[in-house]
Amino acid sequence: MASSRARTGFVALGDSYSAGIGTGFEGKEDKEDDCRRGLRAHPRLIASDLAASQGGPNSTSFQFLSCTGATTADLLSGGEASQIDAFNISLPADFALLSLGGNDLGFFGIMNACVFRFYSFYSGTCEEELRHAREHIAGEEFEYRLELVIMEILDRARWEKKPWFLVTVTGYARFFNDVTDDCDEMSFGVWWLLGPKLKKSLRLQMNALVLAVNAKIKSAVDRVNSKFIKDRVLFVDYDSEFEGHRFCEENVIEPDYNRNDTFFFLVGGRDNARDGTQLKQSTVVETLPPTSALVDPSSCLRPARRSGDWGELALDSL
Repeated sequence: MASSRARTGFVALGDSYSAGIGTGFEGKEDKEDDCRRGLRAHPRLIASDLAASQGGPNSTSFQFLSCTGATTADLLSGGEASQIDAFNISLPADFALLSLGGNDLGFFGIMNACVFRFYSFYSGTCEEELRHAREHIAGEEFEYRLELVIMEILDRARWEKKPWFLVTVTGYARFFNDVTDDCDEMSFGVWWLLGPKLKKSLRLQMNALVLAVNAKIKSAVDRVNSKFIKDRVLFVDYDSEFEGHRFCEENVIEPDYNRNDTFFFLVGGRDNARDGTQLKQSTVVETLPPTSALVDPSSCLRPARRSGDWGELALDSL
């Protein structure tokens, strides 16, 4: 959304948490590219509210550059698909929304090995994926790259000419209730009888990883702010808002596709409407004709990785 008459505006950057894959599921999605931007992603909702408060859609400029599966490499300038390079500074932009970090740590690999096991025995080990992520978090490069991304956004926006420009960086929320034992024998595994159990020990480890990532993101934000007289970056930790709305809450039998109080999406699950009901999903399923070409990993694996679609990734990696 952009207009030459716009008086204010913002840019949304980052990964799937910003792109909003799966939100507003009505059989529709932003098909502009393979970034899987949801029609009810939170940047879109903010843009809508901002436009309403400013007098209508032509009063604001909204650049939606977030991309499902994005890593720091996909934001940093000079890259093949740099979101920062795509940030059009000729349009009004008073702040930036940023969600980033999870994919640098191998988010898909963790969810595959520890929770879904898309490739059954070939999904790797949960212990190895968690170890790799912990080592990455503990190293200096992860925080440094987050800091570099934030600084490049500020420089791109020409902060010295816009003293009001602010980068808002969101953290992540813990996936599971890790107190109850109710979930210990339940599983999200896609292969019947072969899925890993959601034991409390696993839930504790995965939640601890989220908290560690949030701590690193906040540290990067603090380091950037220390370079300025006035804070230029705001860290938003919304994890506490998910209390009671995670997977494996007490008295919930997972996977529960009908529980509207869960703030995360299940694979293939539906979004909730504003009144709390589930948005309807089309019951029409179109099958491919027998003459369709087989999946060719040499041509589709890279787009699948960029799309962040777990189903596409699973098919390409079988």
